[in-house]
Amino acid sequence: MVIAKRMEPLVAGSSVIRKLFEEGKELAKEVGAENVYDYSLGNPSVPAPDAVKASIIKILENEDPLYVHGYMSNSGYEEVRQAVADNLNERFGSEYKLDDIIMTVGAASGINDILDIFLDYGDEVIAFAPFFGEYRNYVITAGGILKAVPADTKTFQINIDALDEVITEKTKLIIVNNPNNPTGVIYSGETLDKLQAALEKAEARIGHPLYVISDEPYRELVYDDNVLPFMPDHIRNCLIVYSFSKSLSLPGERIGYIAISPKMDYYEEVKAGLVVTNRVGSVNAPSLMQLVIKECLNERPQIKIYDQNRKMLYEKLTSLGFECLRPQGAFYLFVKSPIDDYEAFVNEGKKQHILMVDASSFGCPGYVRLAYCVSPEMIQRSFPAFERLAETCRALKG
Repeated sequence: MVIAKRMEPLVAGSSVIRKLFEEGKELAKEVGAENVYDYSLGNPSVPAPDAVKASIIKILENEDPLYVHGYMSNSGYEEVRQAVADNLNERFGSEYKLDDIIMTVGAASGINDILDIFLDYGDEVIAFAPFFGEYRNYVITAGGILKAVPADTKTFQINIDALDEVITEKTKLIIVNNPNNPTGVIYSGETLDKLQAALEKAEARIGHPLYVISDEPYRELVYDDNVLPFMPDHIRNCLIVYSFSKSLSLPGERIGYIAISPKMDYYEEVKAGLVVTNRVGSVNAPSLMQLVIKECLNERPQIKIYDQNRKMLYEKLTSLGFECLRPQGAFYLFVKSPIDDYEAFVNEGKKQHILMVDASSFGCPGYVRLAYCVSPEMIQRSFPAFERLAETCRALKG
């Protein structure tokens, strides 16, 4: 092999979700798109708010094109970063300043920037199962090792009791995704306070700070009367990574930011380092989209559509006997395989043209993820297929 050894498993494994998405496109050619029930990819099914289009037009018609399309500070336009800081402060009572904000090429770029500044080869990053599967690839690419804390399958809150035995002197970072992909669970303020206490205990043992990446692309997608805790209120060494992919339905535009908590240990070093890794990795976030989101920071997703989908899919599957978590946030339904051979469950779903993501890639075998950010019509069309799948599973169980 000519490629780096650390990259070999990434190339061999590729992305389970993307592979399934491609399978869906091929299947649609065979049986018709209306007969494929693709729950694989977290690709928002609602268009971006009208304000996004309006701001693009306004910027292109009124701003100097050399400014709109030119270089800016590697951290992003100053007025955009100030607007993001002001918006966070207004909403959450925080004290972010312009220099605490770094505009990034989506959340993935932000996470990679953080990994690059913290990790030496062989350093460790902890994620709580179930977790977004790409975390493993991000960590490997940065030369690190991802260690998973087993899931608490009773509550699917963070498994604090199992954390300490996973932390070693090589541990540098912990990734927390709230609301969680793939479960839709919201980690409570009580859970996060317990996490901070556990980290302080571990820091005293290993002799250096531990930092938390708070991955928050689903921050605005919260249902019922649930409240999403603001992570820096609970975790001292907190780096928020945010993306507008889900809240503004802009996944292909790749725009987000890192918010560096001014309360964290070695704040100045971390801030200076992230400016460098952002420049080395991406040079800067997309200029036009930075200016657009400045005008759209108070826009919110069409939560009613996702909520309708959530209720419709959850109620149908539970009525068929499937064991599911009722999502509190995000747009994923986490379903337990009704048969011991969960790979067979996924394959039986494919026979009914239902595309479900095997949660083994999320560190939680025995479950599947359904992304319900699809059209309500597709969900309704899929119900007969789920009924057949339920019958097949009952027959396989004997």
